[in-house]
Amino acid sequence: MSVQERKQRERADRERLIVATARQLAEQQGWDAVTTRRLAERIEYSQPVLYSHFKGKREIIGAVALEGASEMAVAVRSATAAAHSPRQRVAALAHAYLDFAARNPAVYDALFQLDGGLAYAREDTPQPLKDAFAALLEALGEVAGDGIAPGLFTETFWASLHGLATLTRAGRLPPEDADQRVALLVDRLAVA
Repeated sequence: MSVQERKQRERADRERLIVATARQLAEQQGWDAVTTRRLAERIEYSQPVLYSHFKGKREIIGAVALEGASEMAVAVRSATAAAHSPRQRVAALAHAYLDFAARNPAVYDALFQLDGGLAYAREDTPQPLKDAFAALLEALGEVAGDGIAPGLFTETFWASLHGLATLTRAGRLPPEDADQRVALLVDRLAVA
């Protein structure tokens, strides 16, 4: 391995460490606790080293969001792969999405609530975000109904899931009715 390759590998390792540490800190104490000074202390590098990877917190949030989008896509595809019918796929998707949001609140916030400097629904949208949407579209496209564009249906279903995730997490919806909400959403929107 050349010196250049080793330096590139070390840089990539440091970047992964920064993102993992920011994510861990955000999950434990919230995004307000994630500062460049605190991250530098935790990873035992100076702030200038941290700034050589990310311009600031916004870019770190974006990196966590991209990592989370990839993980969410895997979770959704894994959950829907075992389903035998379109309705089961949609229900599995809904549960996987809501479970991901509940288990990873800081990542979910990075994806959908905070400004990570990422473009959504545009030509320059980063591939992990496109892939996460594609994972939803794969399961939802077949149940959109006649005359409804699969992409538009997926956006609407996703918005409904986002509302459920956000309102449940905020304590605005009782968690004991979560399964009934998912069943209602699937039964009313997913026309197989």
